[in-house]
Amino acid sequence: MVENADDNLTIYPDFSPSGGKMEDESYLDIGNYSIIGNLETTALVGSNGSIDWFPVPHMESPSVFARILDAHKGGYFSIAPTASFDSHQEYLPKTNVLKTTFLTDHGKFSITDFMPIGSNESSGKRAILRKVTIEAGNPEIGVSFSPRFDYARDDPELFLDERGGVRACSEETDMSLKAPVDFTLENGVVRSYFGDEAGEDYWFSLQYGEDLETDFDYPASLAQTEDYWRDWAHECDEDKCVFGGPWHELTVRSGLVLKLLTHPDTGAIAAAPTTSLPEEIGGVRNWDYRFSWIRDATMTIHSLYKLGHEEETSSYFSWLRKLSRVYSDPSELRIMYGMHGKTQLQEETLDHLSGYRGSAPVRVGNAAVDQKQLDIYGELVNAFYETCPKYGEEIKEEDWDFISSVANHVVEIWKDKDAGIWEVRGEAKHFVYSKLMCWVALDRAIKIGQEWGYEGLFGQWEKERGKIRKAILEKGYNAEIGSFVQSFDSEVLDATGLLIPLMDFLPADNKRILNTIDATLERLTSDDGLVYRYDGEDGLPGDEGAFLLCSFWLVRALTAAGRLEEAEGYLENVIDFANPTGLLAEEVNPSTGDQLGNFPQGFSHIGLINSSLYLGRARRETE
Repeated sequence: MVENADDNLTIYPDFSPSGGKMEDESYLDIGNYSIIGNLETTALVGSNGSIDWFPVPHMESPSVFARILDAHKGGYFSIAPTASFDSHQEYLPKTNVLKTTFLTDHGKFSITDFMPIGSNESSGKRAILRKVTIEAGNPEIGVSFSPRFDYARDDPELFLDERGGVRACSEETDMSLKAPVDFTLENGVVRSYFGDEAGEDYWFSLQYGEDLETDFDYPASLAQTEDYWRDWAHECDEDKCVFGGPWHELTVRSGLVLKLLTHPDTGAIAAAPTTSLPEEIGGVRNWDYRFSWIRDATMTIHSLYKLGHEEETSSYFSWLRKLSRVYSDPSELRIMYGMHGKTQLQEETLDHLSGYRGSAPVRVGNAAVDQKQLDIYGELVNAFYETCPKYGEEIKEEDWDFISSVANHVVEIWKDKDAGIWEVRGEAKHFVYSKLMCWVALDRAIKIGQEWGYEGLFGQWEKERGKIRKAILEKGYNAEIGSFVQSFDSEVLDATGLLIPLMDFLPADNKRILNTIDATLERLTSDDGLVYRYDGEDGLPGDEGAFLLCSFWLVRALTAAGRLEEAEGYLENVIDFANPTGLLAEEVNPSTGDQLGNFPQGFSHIGLINSSLYLGRARRETE
């Protein structure tokens, strides 16, 4: 892999014209992928033209391509030049339609990748469509199709279709690749080589699901998909937009990413579309994030609302309402659910896969589903408190029954230890952020009840709210360090301390808050201006990168404290780590700039939206 200093593009040797095998089986950097999707599932397309991650039929389903988790066994679908090339990826403006352009010594061509979506003639046809356009010269192009079903545990039977194309079949999954080229089949891989003069288009259709025979009107499908995304995307006068600034387009892109992580029917929101992309190369911190966390969902609701997507906000808020109806007993709430409401998310390791760059184990499912995390109660009640008034919904009697039951439950359990927001797999502790959100649950329940005229145990709630506040101030703040800390009576710093003023627990100009910001800058912030989650042990071996959501929390905390110039500098710094198509992983290695963890990460894009809005509003108030 060679960097081209002239145009900052990357050269990836991929195909050999003679043998058709990959010359370089090393992994792409995580940041060299971009995402496409259809609100049911998503795929990652590399800057080398290879689709290396694709679960079907849903985001949380087993994969049919997983080369990103094992370069040899995972499976992929590649279209790329047969010689060395420069490549560049970009989205068509305000869409999730991806264009990858390749430049070789023999010519130039592009691939437009998308999944049909929206109320159009393609609705219900599940497919990835790939349009290859030869733009200059006569480049030779290689195609390689190597599906490996069920996380590469099931090698499908491959058949060359006499009408042109390929069929891949197993007991559980069928796929059909239609293309205007001739294929050969050898050793479980389908290949083709072609080239033509400039101006020619070649359409590839990879269909899955029940309807594999219906043909597409390809140009119409592309136009309708573009229209769907542009109709949905945040629209504004950029010069007057509160998100205005050098981060405006990245904020719009972040909204489009969050939309891809949502399920329109159930209202569930995935934390990320991938599993087991490592927080440390070669390490074991590899988790499956293709599920809907209560915490993530509430944050996404706020972010989409701020971008003007009121219909989606209401739809996704209904997911939380469904939980309140199903789980009238708050003690039965899980911290996370499957995208279709599944609660059995048992974690297993896929030992036959080597993991991204040898980062094993590869995990599917997530054992954190059984953890106790007390902060979810505050997240839930605060979602009702902040969301309903904003789009004119009332707090219904059924809502109040749930809210009051949560408050009563918090009274009983706030003194318990838990696993905390970071889902540590070590011993349970009295995490300060968990206590803070228990305080939020009672504080917002009191305010909702009083504002809406409902009856509740307000006296008891107020008493316990005071006890929580006292405990946080006495045990959650370390005077010697000069900062709020991760857990009671500890010396470990945690970036969640930056959220204390944002939850209205203390004013942003409070000395303890200012001290916490300064301590975070000194102890948790890298020389490159990125923030780590904490600086203590968490029960797992190895290290991790700087956590991008925490970096955005720093921007918001500095903004709240009136330190706008600093806040803007840190925001501009963080967004510099976005990949060329504006996507962010969970973490970044500050020393190399490489993205780490599952990708793209909802938390990171939520943080970008919220911090840019927060800073934008503050700047306007000072003008």
